[in-house]
Amino acid sequence: MIRIVLAEDQRMMLGALGSLLDLEEDMEVVGMASNGQEAIDLVANLNPDICIMDIEMPMKSGLDAAEHLKEHPCKVIILTTFARSGYFERARNAGVSGYLLKDSPSEDLATSIRSIMSGRRIYAPELVDLVYAGDNPLTEREREVMELIAQGRSTNEIAKEMFITSGTVRNYISTILDKLEVGNRIEAISRFKEKGWFK
Repeated sequence: MIRIVLAEDQRMMLGALGSLLDLEEDMEVVGMASNGQEAIDLVANLNPDICIMDIEMPMKSGLDAAEHLKEHPCKVIILTTFARSGYFERARNAGVSGYLLKDSPSEDLATSIRSIMSGRRIYAPELVDLVYAGDNPLTEREREVMELIAQGRSTNEIAKEMFITSGTVRNYISTILDKLEVGNRIEAISRFKEKGWFK
């Protein structure tokens, strides 16, 4: 029997997922958590084979929890709506066994769980495409400027902090907007966020 812990902050989704997996003859949901910290505690107490979790949850995100469970024998599957290359990269670095999207057919989840139990890693195909298409185009210096823009700093404040002239900052900003294919700072911040590129 494959013993599973589920972590999902949307109660309805958590219940539906639990019921679906309990229908499988070789699977049993042994614990349910509504945040990353609860998931870590349940895994420590119940020693499940698999922990399936969402990313964006209160207290600790699914990625924080996955990093925490990296040394644990329990296999971690991320199940999320977010196909973001930054998230995927972090999940892979945390050694997760699967990264699946919530809009996949439900039977895919059970099949993926069995494959992962037999030692395979399963990643949603969209993510693999993203990794090859979605590398951050900004240089290290441009990223620093981008982080400061996101903190709401003005051109002059960025110039002071980075010991460069305001003109140089303006050049950086215009290059950043070009590379991200956006029209202004606000769009740049949301594109950067969407891709999961903020550290």
